[in-house]
Amino acid sequence: MAIKIYIDQGHNPLNPNAGAEGNGFREQDIVYRIGTDLADLLRANDEFEVRLSRPTPDTQIGSSNSTSLRLRVEDANAWGADYFISLHTNASSIPSATGSEAFAFSRPSAAFSLGEDLLEGLNAATGLRNRGMKVRTNLYVLRRTRMPSVLVELGFITNPEDANLMVNRPDLFAQGLYQGILAYTGV
Repeated sequence: MAIKIYIDQGHNPLNPNAGAEGNGFREQDIVYRIGTDLADLLRANDEFEVRLSRPTPDTQIGSSNSTSLRLRVEDANAWGADYFISLHTNASSIPSATGSEAFAFSRPSAAFSLGEDLLEGLNAATGLRNRGMKVRTNLYVLRRTRMPSVLVELGFITNPEDANLMVNRPDLFAQGLYQGILAYTGV
């Protein structure tokens, strides 16, 4: 039986729940592309089934921030996903802040271990610093999903180098995440 991976491309194309902006780029556009690239890699492997929260760049989820998050989680739960991976870009008032980090609801947990593998894959593929795994109990998508869930901050949209790498080489981020999934699942 195939492993079901739910890829949540964080945020909506427009408010409510639009993402961060930096260096002339929008978070929701970056994570949409990386998520679809990752889905293509997973779909090419018979060991996986994939569902995207935003199957098209115009997919708008919910009519408020809270309904957007709730509908993503309900979709993943109803589909019976084995893993939930929410993709985001980080932002900081410090333009030099760089690297990838991820969050899980608790440690030790399957989600925390998956996140460690995702970060190692991202570091190997992109060269961005691995800022490590952290526990966050206040994030809705980690708290309300019924499966191991990881929120990944791929890089800093507010850092010109990180932002350009995410925009110009989304394939590296997708490949890094894919390698992390393979390492974790042993497929």
